[in-house]
Amino acid sequence: MVAKAFVLVTTSVGQTKGVFNKLKKLDGVKSVDVVMGPYDIIAEVEGDTIDSLGKIITERLHKVDGIERTLTCQTIRVT
Repeated sequence: MVAKAFVLVTTSVGQTKGVFNKLKKLDGVKSVDVVMGPYDIIAEVEGDTIDSLGKIITERLHKVDGIERTLTCQTIRVT
């Protein structure tokens, strides 16, 4: 089963386009959208397991220059 999360990203002033382009290139990032409101970007991230999802977020996404903070919303399966 795939683990999935939406990561809401706040960027430094003037860095949204650069962060957007960097996130699009990261393995595990399935989609990236620039949004208006309290966050600048929403990224959809997928991993094979919860642990791999966490590594993608902490070891790849969090290291992108221009990101000030993130809020991760892990999805759950409802049946």
